[in-house]
Amino acid sequence: MDPCPFVRLTVGNLALKFPVAAKPARAAVHPSSSPCYCRIKLKNFPVQSAVVSYIPPENSSFPDATFQAPAVTFHLTKPDLDRLMGKFSLFPTSKTPQLNISVYSGRSGATCGVSSGRLLGRISVPLDLVSAESKAAVFHNGWISMGRETKKAAQFHLNVRAEPDPRFVFQFDGSPECSPQVFQIRGNIRQPVFTCKFSLRAADRNQRSRSLPLMEASYSGARGWLSSFGSERERPCKERKGWSITIHDLSGSPVAVASMVTPFVASPGSDRVSRSNPGCWLILRPGDGTWKPWGRLEAWRERGSSDGLGYRFELIPDSAAAGIVLAESNLSCNKGGKFVIDLNGNCTGSNASTPRSTATSPGCSPRSSGDFGYGLWPYCMYRGFVMSSTVQGEGGSGAPLVEVGVQQVNCTEDAAAFVALSAALDLSMDACRLFSQKLRKELCPPPLQDILF
Repeated sequence: MDPCPFVRLTVGNLALKFPVAAKPARAAVHPSSSPCYCRIKLKNFPVQSAVVSYIPPENSSFPDATFQAPAVTFHLTKPDLDRLMGKFSLFPTSKTPQLNISVYSGRSGATCGVSSGRLLGRISVPLDLVSAESKAAVFHNGWISMGRETKKAAQFHLNVRAEPDPRFVFQFDGSPECSPQVFQIRGNIRQPVFTCKFSLRAADRNQRSRSLPLMEASYSGARGWLSSFGSERERPCKERKGWSITIHDLSGSPVAVASMVTPFVASPGSDRVSRSNPGCWLILRPGDGTWKPWGRLEAWRERGSSDGLGYRFELIPDSAAAGIVLAESNLSCNKGGKFVIDLNGNCTGSNASTPRSTATSPGCSPRSSGDFGYGLWPYCMYRGFVMSSTVQGEGGSGAPLVEVGVQQVNCTEDAAAFVALSAALDLSMDACRLFSQKLRKELCPPPLQDILF
């Protein structure tokens, strides 16, 4: 499998300092005693905001002890790089792309549509991205003057760097419940690598059917009794269970499974799956002649105005008693979004206008409702960008697009596990659908009489 070229552009180590005598005009509060933030803009990408720390003027260097995770990360595809360098323009230009940063005092946000911050200065950093796909580059690391080079000018510290971040890209050929093929994408080339098999386990329905007192009834009598009782699809149901999806390689061998091990059940007195009682998927991989758990995905329906799909994904190490949470956030049920596990910090991609979620812990810190402690860090083999996957909103039938960092894949089973996780998350959007709403026919069990006869 050949990866697609990506470039990770990071902006971090943000800090601000003023000369001792500096008192900005028309400011009731000096910036040293009020919060500061900045807005970072790259052409063709949405503006991102980040908090800026204040450093006393007597410090001439950025303290190592206050090293921060990247404040903003831009994930650049090959087309993104070409657009930034003007290769798609009708009038090609040799102008170097710029990273523009505006620094403000006050709190980030807006009141009545008007920005609440006061502009302190602007900075531009040129980006030479010609060789970014093949080698790392540091565009700036240190202090830069906001304005003219005078002793009274405020100083802004930042680190801007780019490094290659190749990824494997996979695309489902349809919704996971339709048992589609999965293609690997590289440029304009689409190559099939996996097949999916979605199934609804009928064991519970079969067991129930055997207990029904129909053995002595005639065929017609039984059919009449069942028609008055109604089919399973017509009766109101407050749980969804028995879903699973198996990923096969091209030889037909199963290489990963996502299985719904905890039903998605409506909380008492409502028609939604609550956070206190989430549904759960187990992601399994083959190993030593059996299936071994690799990860656990919990999902629920958030309450309130957000009305989103809440989720938590944790890795299950072989020798650890507890899981390591890699991502915990939510996605819009209406618009869908992008699920991201990025253990380096905040991220922005070429489709950053799409709602997205991400792991919020720097590095690979284990976290959950209770911190598992730093002793589990060695068990987490993932660093940097791990994966991302698009998730269609309710009522949609999109084909998930999955990106997996090259450093996370050593074999076919590694890639298949992430594909299975993507399918489980996409199916969770349907599993958490309000129980007052109908599911698509592919997700509905057949009528009970069809199973009996």
